[in-house]
Amino acid sequence: MYHVSNLFSSSWMTPGLGFSPMGNLLLLAVIIWSIVWKGLALWKSAREGSKVWFVVFLLVNTIGILEILYLYVFSKKKAMPVAGMK
Repeated sequence: MYHVSNLFSSSWMTPGLGFSPMGNLLLLAVIIWSIVWKGLALWKSAREGSKVWFVVFLLVNTIGILEILYLYVFSKKKAMPVAGMK
């Protein structure tokens, strides 16, 4: 029978964040992914003067999902000049 006191022994835990080495790498990858997209969205919303979006990005963490949607769906698109047109 497994005793409850064994749950609190350090022998079953791995070093680091308490995850397996692959779990630590996955968590690190998610953190980097989120920071990159959040930085891009914050930069673009600040450049466009979108104060509401800027505050939302600061307060809400969606692992980059909301940031990607903002960058590709909700933000203002720059008009591309047509070749040969002036």
